[in-house]
Amino acid sequence: MASPHAARVLVASNRGPVSYTLRDDGELTSKRGGGGLVSGLSAVEGDAHSLWVCAALGDGDRAAVRRGVSADGVRMLDIDPGVHADAYNGIANSVLWFVHHMLYQTPLEPVFDAEFRRKWDAFRTYNEAFAQALAAEAAEGAAVLVQDYHLALVPGMLRELRPDLRIAHFSHTPWAPVEYFRLLPDDIGEELLRGILGADRAGFLTQRWADAFVACCTAVVGGTGQTAIAVHGLGADADFLRKRSHEPDVDERMAELRERIGGGSGEGGGERRRTIVRVDRTELSKNIVRGLLAYRELLDTRPEWRGRVVHMAFAYPSRQDLAVYRDYMDEVRRVADEINSRYATAEWTPVVLYLKDDFARSLGAYRLADVALVNPIRDGMNLVAKEVPVVTDHGCALVLSREAGAYEELGRDAITVNPYDVSATAAALHEALTMPQDERARRTERLAAAATALPPQKWFLDQLDALGPAG
Repeated sequence: MASPHAARVLVASNRGPVSYTLRDDGELTSKRGGGGLVSGLSAVEGDAHSLWVCAALGDGDRAAVRRGVSADGVRMLDIDPGVHADAYNGIANSVLWFVHHMLYQTPLEPVFDAEFRRKWDAFRTYNEAFAQALAAEAAEGAAVLVQDYHLALVPGMLRELRPDLRIAHFSHTPWAPVEYFRLLPDDIGEELLRGILGADRAGFLTQRWADAFVACCTAVVGGTGQTAIAVHGLGADADFLRKRSHEPDVDERMAELRERIGGGSGEGGGERRRTIVRVDRTELSKNIVRGLLAYRELLDTRPEWRGRVVHMAFAYPSRQDLAVYRDYMDEVRRVADEINSRYATAEWTPVVLYLKDDFARSLGAYRLADVALVNPIRDGMNLVAKEVPVVTDHGCALVLSREAGAYEELGRDAITVNPYDVSATAAALHEALTMPQDERARRTERLAAAATALPPQKWFLDQLDALGPAG
């Protein structure tokens, strides 16, 4: 039965557009999130008939739910913290993420035992909570856009509850090839696929990931049935980025970064130091350590760059409640420190490492970048590869992993690398640093055009339109 205030357009995701913090005095403060999904939903935001269903992720969010505090158009679900932890960290981030990014060290992992099955039950319960909420809130024939691997079971569950709904599922990650997907227990793999196939449409960021999903469905459940498979390559929001990157706080960060870089201005003040910039969350898939090793090899084998280039590495914390991510962050620090110990002088710091998230500083680095290094082991898209060409002040050479989803659209004008090949990445950095300015400018122009072809609002509306009118 639909709610008396039923929504015609619903979005479901683990993380919502707003989060709450519980202060020491018991008061709640709220903060609006960012990212492509938030930007995309703004296309229908303000419509009284749209609703975003998400999980309460912390004590502040749960307190807000229990006090009846809510942002307009948002419904947070106060799911049992233990259930959420098992579903989110135990399954979504420690199993599904590892499968789709092909990150397992298979001699030792994964181990699918009784403990895994217990956590899988929590994952199922977590998905059921979303399905129940969506079923209760949706108008007759409403459009429901379910987001990502955390909620892979929701479409099938929701289809059982509300067969009248128009349902889409979108995967923001890569999709594993058949042979890797089948690391999962047979019944679990089938349950995942059938969950997504409960949707009218299953969307992916690139054709490669869509083809992998179809191959898994063909091998495991005999095909995709009535579910349409679609590709929607989320792009950068050019208008927002260009405006935001020229606000005063970004100018302030740029001045600070220039001071850290050091060297001359390039205008009568000595040679300007070049910059290699990377901006990532410290996720295992981002390949930050090999990027640092490639930079070290550049300095080892091309001594002419010593003192003339700085690698600005922005490695923002991610999933620090998981030990493997804390260990990875430690290794990033260790390698950066080792490079600086080996090569730094009183006038030059080879690696400038930032570990605290600061969007204005990231935008300042985008504007200053001579080279953008985007070398993930595997990535659904990677919006950094798309954002830098849009924001750069003087053109930027892009060194891009062929395993990033963005490669499908940007590969022609990037310098492509195998993310595992440190020596080839070092050579690519040299090529990027020595690229003639006119070629750099031409490539940047084409990269920016490709990167902004499907901005977030159009990306969202295209999927909504593809679901068709209510029946």
